[in-house]
Amino acid sequence: MDKATIWAHIHAERAALAELLADLDDEAWRHDTLCPGWSVHDVAAHVISTPQLGWAAMPGLLARNLGRGYNTMIFREVKRLGARETRESILGDFERYAASTRHVPTTTSVEPLIDALLHHQDIARPLGRRRTMPVEAAVVAADRVRRLAPLMGTGRLVRSVRMVATDVDWERGSGPTVTGPIQELLMLASGRAPDPDLVSGDGLSVVPARP
Repeated sequence: MDKATIWAHIHAERAALAELLADLDDEAWRHDTLCPGWSVHDVAAHVISTPQLGWAAMPGLLARNLGRGYNTMIFREVKRLGARETRESILGDFERYAASTRHVPTTTSVEPLIDALLHHQDIARPLGRRRTMPVEAAVVAADRVRRLAPLMGTGRLVRSVRMVATDVDWERGSGPTVTGPIQELLMLASGRAPDPDLVSGDGLSVVPARP
């Protein structure tokens, strides 16, 4: 997929997420997400922070988290950002930056796509909302997530199972099989629990239990 198409998917996903967020009341903004310890408010602030993080922000970010692991750093920074931003400022940032093509230094244009797709699910599913990912975008994100699996803590998982999509010609890995829509395999590869009604296979027996 070319970069222009990737960014078109990112912008569409951010716009859809902004529409969902604007429709939520204060209680929903405080609701837990699929990211342990993160509220809807926290995740929303994080998603729209990525186009705002340039090289100038990197020294401070690294200094605040010296000696900490990648996942701990991300958790701390998200909580820090969530505490600093208000609901109104987050929605304002979505209006201002949703169509930006900037991304965090040292990352590719696919990482914002991963963020937009997965974090939309992180917010929507616990609230009983549904958002279907575009299949072609989920394929690009899933392939990148598999490469990032060691950083995301799912390296052993993606090496242990064979993932086979039921809605697109996509098959990755070896071992016992998990089948399902590509968006559910993306959820699985990123360490999230897929919809149990949509996935099947003997590979599920080796998938760690997750919330």
